[in-house]
Amino acid sequence: MGAYPLPITVRLPKMHPHLGDHSSIALSSWQSFARRIRTGYAHDVISLNGRNLDIAAIVAAARHGVAARVDAYSLSRLNESRAALEDDLDKGMVIYGVNTGFGGSANTRTEQVEFLQSSLVRMLQYGVLPPPKTNEGSSQTNVSNEFNGHRPSLEVMDILGGALPLEDPVVSNCMQEAWVRAAILIRINSLVHGHSAVRPLVVEKLLSLLEKDIVPCIPLHGSISASGDLSPLSYIAGVVQGDANLTVWAGDQHSRQRYVIPASRALAEAGIQPLKLAAKEGLAIVNGTAISASVGALAIHDAHGLAVLSQILTAMGVEALGGTSESFDPFFGEVRPHPGQIESSHNIFNFLAESALATHNDGSDADSLRQDRYSIRTAAQWIGPVLEDLVLAHKQVNIECNSVTDNPLIDPEGRVLHGGNFQARAITSAMEKTRQGVQSLGRMLFAQCTELMNPATNHGLPPNLAPDEPSQSFLMKGVDIMVAALQAELGFLANPVNHVQTAEMGNQALNSLALISARYTHTALEILSKMAAAYLLALCQALDLRAMHLGFLEQLYPQFQDLVEGLFPWMKASKTESEWEDFGHSLWKRLTKEFDRLTTSDSQDRFAQAVKSCQPLIFEAAPEADPSELVSSIRAFTDCCPPLFHETYLRNRDFYFEHGDARPLLGSASKRMYAFVRDYLRVPFITTKDLQTPSLGMSDKPAKEIPTVGSLITTIYTAIRNGQMYVPAMECLEQCWMFKIKANI
Repeated sequence: MGAYPLPITVRLPKMHPHLGDHSSIALSSWQSFARRIRTGYAHDVISLNGRNLDIAAIVAAARHGVAARVDAYSLSRLNESRAALEDDLDKGMVIYGVNTGFGGSANTRTEQVEFLQSSLVRMLQYGVLPPPKTNEGSSQTNVSNEFNGHRPSLEVMDILGGALPLEDPVVSNCMQEAWVRAAILIRINSLVHGHSAVRPLVVEKLLSLLEKDIVPCIPLHGSISASGDLSPLSYIAGVVQGDANLTVWAGDQHSRQRYVIPASRALAEAGIQPLKLAAKEGLAIVNGTAISASVGALAIHDAHGLAVLSQILTAMGVEALGGTSESFDPFFGEVRPHPGQIESSHNIFNFLAESALATHNDGSDADSLRQDRYSIRTAAQWIGPVLEDLVLAHKQVNIECNSVTDNPLIDPEGRVLHGGNFQARAITSAMEKTRQGVQSLGRMLFAQCTELMNPATNHGLPPNLAPDEPSQSFLMKGVDIMVAALQAELGFLANPVNHVQTAEMGNQALNSLALISARYTHTALEILSKMAAAYLLALCQALDLRAMHLGFLEQLYPQFQDLVEGLFPWMKASKTESEWEDFGHSLWKRLTKEFDRLTTSDSQDRFAQAVKSCQPLIFEAAPEADPSELVSSIRAFTDCCPPLFHETYLRNRDFYFEHGDARPLLGSASKRMYAFVRDYLRVPFITTKDLQTPSLGMSDKPAKEIPTVGSLITTIYTAIRNGQMYVPAMECLEQCWMFKIKANI
């Protein structure tokens, strides 16, 4: 891949006065994130004080290992709430989860306050994880050799135990490392508020997991996010205790040499002493929303990027479909002033700046639609509410990441207060909005993509976006099917996660299901990323086809003029200069219109039919001509034009296959994204020949160099998922708002 460095830009304030709300959040968050992950900024450690942790920092720490530290003043304040708790215990006060049972069992009392915390943590570790490995590498089992003395049954069970796995045990059962790293960071940030009565040692032990890249293996399923994410967080609590029965990811994160080992071994190798929990400390770690908030924060980060990308893809779609920028005129927002619509319209309008492909439709063509179809004409009105929802979702998640979410809490006066800050409904609310917004964006991209593939709706592009003869190539037909499947799944995932079940002896009758909602939001984001990747591949292909066709017309026009003048000298002599120009213009207009209409025909038939369609115009232009001379000229015109057109077409097509570049025709955003796909990702303009199934002696290329459409989509998808795609995307967004900033100076 080519070099595409991260942008060096001035970090914008979170709500820049010139930017729309979503653009401001997306751009400033991205720039903060990009700054943090740069090697030159390794000294820029994330400082945790409970109040200033932003989503950009969470993503940088979770996915790129950026270091964090606790603000010294915040660390020192932890002793105050700890002292208040111990004083109340000395006075014999009854404090939930400290000297009582938990949940529906809170009517019990105990003086074994330290044992109670270890018991709580251990009780909550009920999730399914990959089985540990033996020295031989097989899954460790602990089954008896006896089964009612029935040997045939044992034989069948042995065979079943050696079957191919039903799923990848890690992917299916274990949370991503990034989710867990983010959760540890957020849990520390909550505890350092100083209202949870934990010792500074607890925070230091949690922080040491991040510093040493020790990431607990946490079950993917099993949390209802009511009293926070009790079970997932219990695995973090168990790891800092050095529980030998729990496992962690360890090893060098940057070289990706990661492996799973027992927590006790990982702590010993890192020189970390296991933590012995004091009163309330187990509850303080497990009783909170950090897991849901972490998964939600990473989802919001990805959603912002896809929302920006969707607007850029829409602008590219306008160009690829020969649409107009009129639909995004600022007047529409002036008379319907929804903030999201105004912002999206502004973005798309400016993304189209400098485009030679976005047209002005004045309705002069009687057979064409006076306006674009809904997929692009109403895009700003469709995207706008999604942007507004993402702004609110971002605020909800950001507040949660800087909140105290356990119970009970100790206020600055030392009062122990029992409440429900652990209820993660705010994260559920954010994730439901985000996931439904993802489905909305997907529905729009799906409509645009299918319109682009269909010769009945794509304004002159070939069917299936194939540059070869349409009877022999069906290049993008599979993509058309793919996006339909992806959108169907997005529609299913958009359903709300609201199947609340009463749990834990009826005590947890309200449970937010925030983690479930956040997990499904990540699934939806993955699917939308695949759709965006497929659509971007199709868009670049379509833009190349537009450029190739315009190059063909540019080459053909002077040859066509000379041919007409040579075949109809008698007509030219009988007309004024203006009349002759009108005649030539009418022929050319008819030809180009027929070229667009006949894209489903192979090139030779297409040109022959297009030329025949001009015959009535010639008859109409020479009503008083000698019939024999007129017929002879028309016959010559009908015979000479198709070979000339076909030869010019093939010559132009072959040249474009080797040297084609659509950039001179593209708008500001399309140009940048096209360059990223073609130059950095090395995804080419595709011909059928490029995708032929390799066989012995068929190609000089090694088989691995002959791509499939799917492998090219995968390249783009990978760039979306790892964030590389958002470098040019955010540059597009920044550039489009710079137009407005300069205009206001």
